[in-house]
Amino acid sequence: MFLLLSVCLIAQPAKCHEERINLSYDNPNPFLCLRNSQSTLAAWQEEHPDYHVKSWRCAPKGSLPNDL
Repeated sequence: MFLLLSVCLIAQPAKCHEERINLSYDNPNPFLCLRNSQSTLAAWQEEHPDYHVKSWRCAPKGSLPNDL
């Protein structure tokens, strides 16, 4: 599973991009992704203090969308 993030710079809110976090489990169970995503999001946010997570969602490997 991937955790897909749409993130924007805090200083320039119109400047956004997509981040993909590869989660360590291969089971495409959306419940597992949703359950574990909060801690993953918090860790990402702590490592990237200049960014704000605008939106996020889970996506199974092999079926990545083109946009969030």
